[in-house]
Amino acid sequence: MAPVIRVEDIAHVRFAAPDLAAMADFLADFGLTAFRHGDRLYARGMNGAPFLHATEAGPPRFIGLGLRAASVDDLARLAAAEGAAIEPLDAPGGGKVVRLTDPDGNLVEVVAGQHWDAATAIAPEPPVNSAADFNRARQAVRTTPGPSHVFRLGHCVLNVGDFRTSEAWYKARFGFITSDEIEAARGVSMGAFMRCDRGDVPSDHHTLFLAQLPSGKGFNHAAFEVLGLNDLMLGHDHLLVRQRTPAWGVGRHILGSQIFDYWKDPWGHELEHWTDGDRFTAADGSNRATVQDLLAVQWGTPHPMFTGRLAPGPKTVGTIMALSVRLRRLFRRAPKSPSLGQAAGKYQ
Repeated sequence: MAPVIRVEDIAHVRFAAPDLAAMADFLADFGLTAFRHGDRLYARGMNGAPFLHATEAGPPRFIGLGLRAASVDDLARLAAAEGAAIEPLDAPGGGKVVRLTDPDGNLVEVVAGQHWDAATAIAPEPPVNSAADFNRARQAVRTTPGPSHVFRLGHCVLNVGDFRTSEAWYKARFGFITSDEIEAARGVSMGAFMRCDRGDVPSDHHTLFLAQLPSGKGFNHAAFEVLGLNDLMLGHDHLLVRQRTPAWGVGRHILGSQIFDYWKDPWGHELEHWTDGDRFTAADGSNRATVQDLLAVQWGTPHPMFTGRLAPGPKTVGTIMALSVRLRRLFRRAPKSPSLGQAAGKYQ
């Protein structure tokens, strides 16, 4: 069955934090431009989008994500299918929004008609010399210390209560295509990297990753594209100097292929810098992969789960994840016992 609409990309992520000034300082170190609009803090990158990250005052939490529809007409189709309203988007860039709630309680804002500024001009990364190709001659490489330069928001990862339920919900409404489905054990899927269906236009390997983990549902991370490898490494050094909290990196993923560097904001929300990721069209289909493919790296820093003296191996981790998925399936299928009140009512 065809989806209600096909979204073009992720638009933004929303958080709450008790100290907006501290969040603004972190976002500046991370490479975003933070600014106030009304009583909220917003941050933009270099791609011209009105904002990529939004924070409101309150106890620290992830609120939800935004997805970009192709047109306001698409919003009308979505609103009609969901019995939802199309509302003005009271945020930088204006536009319209349809607000939904996913199966795990996350806010999903589908936006269209926003005003974008012109993208900031970007100097290309210096040419690279290799044994096969000498592209840089009579020219030295010089970099300037400082934060990375975030260009755009690339993806969001959500820990979900039930992978198949969330997968069906997002695909039916927004047209996502699976790039890689992750099996914790043969026949036991625990998540999927999903990309936007833009037909012949290449799309990021994943705009959304849904993962059913033993830790339960919640926010996992959001990932922001930077200008290139030098820019990512300069940002890594800058965040270390600023004594920010590293999470994982630097390395190159297997699935998606991107070079990554993960950091935590002052309240523990994980944000990723990435560059040089895969892009695919709708015709490139879907694949299956393992937990080892998910957590291993092609080079670089191993996943923190595998770095301790008593660290488990990927096979053990996969077994635990598969057991968690199977147990949740079992409990979901089991008939619920009547409550005390219900039981009493049966015999009155």
